[in-house]
Amino acid sequence: MAKNKLRVMMLGGLNEIGKNIAVLEYGEDIVVIDCGLAFPDEDMLGIDLVIPDITYLEKNASKIRGIFLTHGHEDHIGALPYVLRSINPPIYGTRLTLGILENKLAEHKLTNKTKLITVEAGSVVNAGVFKCEFIRVNHSIADACAIAVRTPVGTVLHTGDFKLDVSPIDGSMMDVTRLGEYGNEGVLLLMCESTNVERSGFTPSERTVGHSLDHIFLSNSDKRIIIATFSSNVHRVQQIINTSVKFGRKVAVTGRSMINVVGAAVRLGYMKVPENVLIDLNDINKYPSEMVTVVTTGSQGEPMSALYRMAFSDHSQIELSSKDLVVLSSHAIPGNELLVGRIINELYKRGVNVYHDNQEVHVSGHACKEELKLMHNLIRPKFFMPIHGEYRHLMQHKELAEFLGMDSNNIFVNSTGDVLELDKNSCKRAGTVPSGRVLIDGYGVGDVGNIVLRDRRHLAQDGLIVVVATVDVEEKTIASGPDIVSRGFVYVREAEELMEEVRRIASKVLNDALDSGVTEWTQMKNSVKENLTKYLFSKTKRKPMILPVIMNV
Repeated sequence: MAKNKLRVMMLGGLNEIGKNIAVLEYGEDIVVIDCGLAFPDEDMLGIDLVIPDITYLEKNASKIRGIFLTHGHEDHIGALPYVLRSINPPIYGTRLTLGILENKLAEHKLTNKTKLITVEAGSVVNAGVFKCEFIRVNHSIADACAIAVRTPVGTVLHTGDFKLDVSPIDGSMMDVTRLGEYGNEGVLLLMCESTNVERSGFTPSERTVGHSLDHIFLSNSDKRIIIATFSSNVHRVQQIINTSVKFGRKVAVTGRSMINVVGAAVRLGYMKVPENVLIDLNDINKYPSEMVTVVTTGSQGEPMSALYRMAFSDHSQIELSSKDLVVLSSHAIPGNELLVGRIINELYKRGVNVYHDNQEVHVSGHACKEELKLMHNLIRPKFFMPIHGEYRHLMQHKELAEFLGMDSNNIFVNSTGDVLELDKNSCKRAGTVPSGRVLIDGYGVGDVGNIVLRDRRHLAQDGLIVVVATVDVEEKTIASGPDIVSRGFVYVREAEELMEEVRRIASKVLNDALDSGVTEWTQMKNSVKENLTKYLFSKTKRKPMILPVIMNV
């Protein structure tokens, strides 16, 4: 590693949505910005979550001076309960961010093992050779910050997720002045989010949702209203509560993450709830249905979420009917459209009224083109790396920077694990570090890899055939079997001839092997696999997984 050089790398958040984590390294010091998770793709059968590969951080754990969090969304803090099992640096974040994180750490029994340090916008933290300043930005969650990192070779500004909201719910606008001051001082590298770069104009203010809620509540005064939104969108939930109070409604909250986040926000003072407005979900039947609002998780159609269970009549306390109105206060995240559509279809089958996409009931928390242009013009960096987006987002952000006059040679569209090496006057790519995806399946962290996923896809597509036989190697005979067990391939009772032929071929292969003096189990099993695969493909054009189980007497 070159001395007197700053190394910057993303271990996630490039060419993908989620799993955001950035690493800055100079000499013997490392700071990490965010540590998020992503949700599995459709082909990741059985996988619950995806987190970044932190092999590089594990090898350099003694250098890490802190993990700095921009805000409390899952794609920025969700991997921490898993990552903190192998590294344990101090974690810096604003009050709400750490309040949400504390709940997650408590679930994993890590609260007492982790050092959480609360900061606020404007705070500066010394971390080895680095000085990290938190700068207020607006986002779809309160207490979001950009982070400016002063390094020995210059300043790196990481925007986190942001938008420009000139009429924010909490009255605290993005600190444009401070960002401009950094721009005037000179910024070496800008790392700016790219999620909404395809959208022109400005992202609407969160307050616009409040006007839509007024209309919805006024037009549906005879219905119970169930609103599904992101649990972390504290400002949205606050507006729902405010509108419910205005129309004389009680509010119940359901969904574990919603209960946790609302509880933390109320406890820390980020939400103001008048007395006697929040009611326990068990008590909603004590009030007329038209006087109740339910705030729930499940806006992305997640199986087993509260809204999902309501839609499929599996919720223990809420049974939906034509007297209910369900409002999806969100847009489907790319990849979740089918899940959301399934819930909407099921709600309509039950006669429930549904608002989705046809009302202004959701605004994004991410900057559109004009806000991104504002950020670039405020910062005026020497070098630029677009982050937080799929490849098309990163490339379009590069084009936007070029449109604003930046030299294309100073813009770096990287992949996860690529290293940028900077000094005061230059920036270049300098190799890679280990990176990738670690899959979470139940309690297992990283024990499911590509080979296991391949087997799961194989089983899902073509099923399984198990061949069980006991042989006597000394006598060169089959003592019992072979018995054939089929799962997910064909229905055995309707394919008796096929299964009988499979048994006959397996028996012949084993007898031939024994007659030839073959005693190597692997050779026997491979021979059974090869012959059965050829036969089954010729008859069915399918290739089930074949699992021979051969035992010796």
